[in-house]
Amino acid sequence: MGTLPVLDVDALIDDPGTRIVVCCGAGGVGKTTTAAALGVRAAERGRKVVVLTIDPARRLAQSMGLTELDNTPRRVEGVDGAPGGELHAMMLDMKRTFDEIVEAHTDPERARAILENPFYQSLSAGFAGTQEYMAMEKLGQLRAGDDWDLIVVDTPPSRSALDFLDAPKRLGSFLDGRFIRLLTAPAKAGGRAGLRFVNLGVSGLSVFTGLLNKLLGTGLLRDMQTFVAAMDTMFGGFRTRADATYRLLQAPGTAFLVVAAPERDALREAAYFVERLAADRMPLAGLVLNRMHGSEAAHLSSERALAAAENLEEDGIVDLPTGKRGDGRSAPRSVSDSGSDDGPGPGPGADSGDLPEGSPSSPATAERLAAGMLRLHAERMHVLARERRTRDRFAALHPEVPAAEVAALPGDVHDLEGLRAIGGRLAEQPGVEPA
Repeated sequence: MGTLPVLDVDALIDDPGTRIVVCCGAGGVGKTTTAAALGVRAAERGRKVVVLTIDPARRLAQSMGLTELDNTPRRVEGVDGAPGGELHAMMLDMKRTFDEIVEAHTDPERARAILENPFYQSLSAGFAGTQEYMAMEKLGQLRAGDDWDLIVVDTPPSRSALDFLDAPKRLGSFLDGRFIRLLTAPAKAGGRAGLRFVNLGVSGLSVFTGLLNKLLGTGLLRDMQTFVAAMDTMFGGFRTRADATYRLLQAPGTAFLVVAAPERDALREAAYFVERLAADRMPLAGLVLNRMHGSEAAHLSSERALAAAENLEEDGIVDLPTGKRGDGRSAPRSVSDSGSDDGPGPGPGADSGDLPEGSPSSPATAERLAAGMLRLHAERMHVLARERRTRDRFAALHPEVPAAEVAALPGDVHDLEGLRAIGGRLAEQPGVEPA
């Protein structure tokens, strides 16, 4: 595996001290499949696991045989629970998680006012960073409940997967920032007198709110002010919980797995993740390199394969047991090769070159097929060489990062058996003793 040390996946998921595994990486590299495969393998090795996905494509539900996933963990049937493990899965419902926070931290009357507020409904459904923040909230809830031996997190498919780490700070800054405080200033000053005081004492506030009315519309500004007034007692809670979850991600019981494909852009992004995790003092377990290609005939180089293909296509020179001919036909067989003396068979002098051109058994057709296969092999060897060069460049930058290479499957993963196969490939690394 070049200069990269080997990642022992089974040792990671078997360790009772590992309580959270976070799969992060660029989009389209197999984070969801990796998270699900880890969950299946850990459960079948005796751990009580919940997989939290933020993948809107619902591939996880389909591969686990569930009709749907929602904000509540659902038991996955078909997992071998003999060692005592269980597997549950859930998909983050961003709005429902936000609603739960409101309901848990305010009285019923204020909660109803917040939930019915139009600005809140827009914020909870699609404000930038809300999905990542709610993923952090849900992770904090799952860990606080202490119902699970292992929580596997599939991070959101955002442009930068580490938005998962930044979102709590961004949303927290918005909720308790100057803009929000400015909107609450009149109410906090107390009635009309307070409003007059604010208008006189805060230079330009009236002008500012007038401009906002023109830009946003009177209705939207009023909805925002009503929302902020109702949420005011919760702002500190957002920041506190975000800080607590951030510290949880830095704790020894958490392990980050950076998932990548053997492609230049994906591994460049992976290198950025590794550096960012180190800067934030997040515990990195290693790199999962998905969809690596291989060949059972790797000893045949692409150059030799292409030369043989060209030989077949242009010259028709082929080594045959009975000799060589350059016309695409095998040499004539002897009488002893043509069949038994007392049975039917081709007569003397007959050979396979007498078969019609284009027949599946004709030498010309066989040679064309062989040449095509050789060219496919040459292409595969080019892919292998490119993937290894890309991997080795990453290894040169980060030789300390353990890695597990996962060979590409011939088709998509769509059931538990496919997830088991991925889990097996994750664990079966050169130099790792089978558990």
